[in-house]
Amino acid sequence: MTNPITKKAKIAKTSSRKLASLSTEIKNRALVSIVEEIEKNTDKIISQNKIDIKKTTGKNLSSALIDRLMLNEKRIKEMAKSVLDIAELPDPVGEIISEWNSPSGFLIKKTRVPLGVIAIIYESRPNVTVDSTALCLKSGNAVILRGGSESINSNRILVEIISGALKSIKGMPEGVVQFIDTPDRLSIYEIIKLDNFIDLVIPRGGEKMIRQIREKSVVPVLSHGKGLCHTYIDKSADIDMAIKIAFNAKVQRPGVCNAMETLLVHKDIADKILPALAEDYKKANVELRGCPKTLKILTDIKKAKKEDWSTEYLDLILSVKIVDSIDRAIEHINEYGSGHTDSIITEDKKSAEKFLTEVDSSAVFHNASTRLHDGGVFGLGSEIGISTQKLHARGTMGLKELTTTKYVVYGTGEIRI
Repeated sequence: MTNPITKKAKIAKTSSRKLASLSTEIKNRALVSIVEEIEKNTDKIISQNKIDIKKTTGKNLSSALIDRLMLNEKRIKEMAKSVLDIAELPDPVGEIISEWNSPSGFLIKKTRVPLGVIAIIYESRPNVTVDSTALCLKSGNAVILRGGSESINSNRILVEIISGALKSIKGMPEGVVQFIDTPDRLSIYEIIKLDNFIDLVIPRGGEKMIRQIREKSVVPVLSHGKGLCHTYIDKSADIDMAIKIAFNAKVQRPGVCNAMETLLVHKDIADKILPALAEDYKKANVELRGCPKTLKILTDIKKAKKEDWSTEYLDLILSVKIVDSIDRAIEHINEYGSGHTDSIITEDKKSAEKFLTEVDSSAVFHNASTRLHDGGVFGLGSEIGISTQKLHARGTMGLKELTTTKYVVYGTGEIRI
């Protein structure tokens, strides 16, 4: 008897071949239908999400992690808007990346095609269910969704709504969206062994889970290990701007991967900016952990331990370090960072270019918050994740990152001699 997860993967593989040749018009109609059904069923979604939120009671979870799980009317509207944004984007499938004639005379076209079947393994954030589905459908890929146990009710109702919407679309193959509603860890290990049916696994969640998937998967994995993001305030920074950006990068939504975890400050500006920043952080209940130099300015904060420099808190906790130069800041980031997102605040263009060139991360910012590293903010409609790997995609992943290439060759009877 076929394993239920294997059966779903087989269905996804079969449907992916039909989906790959579907017109942009049909795919866009499917996305619009999903939006309509989500908006129509907002109350149902919130009701199921409240069940998930209630289950967190007594589990000692941080407010930041509970925030990642929560869906309200505003977030559902944002979710629906991101799907409409994706519908309005150009379809990457069939794009001719380049074309040329060979010396023998035949025509070669390098074209963009879907990957096939993409499995998304994720924790906490039910919006991933909708974002991932929309991106996969528009890029011509079938999707297998496996969310965490903490969001099982939210994910289940969202998949029901999506499936109902797709059934109403003429030409849309059945089975393009598969949902694994078995919340135990064993289901993950089954998914990542199905290389006959699944073309790519994208894990989104805790560092430990992602590392285990990378180690055990026989399917290619595209992911980031953790989001250990930095903001470096240079000696020539505009102080008001620096305070605004450093506050936003930590506080606006601390439980996500592009939130700042370490603040680096040049020694020449530290005593001017740190007291004011510390006051703002205190009002927002941010716990600060500082290096010895920082403790001389902020005497009432905790001393940072060595492990703090390599910790992704995903919470209202921030490590602070004073550095002697931009070179020391870059060295610190390249040693302790995760290659996710790092930012410099400076009015010195030369320093900015040095930082942007020498910091080895998937996204580097000048005078902007790390929180801006996001598919929606970048104009990609949404994102299926942020990759800190260098193959085949790096940084925020949108529609084009969910495709691969195919050579199409037109001959007139050429043979190889």
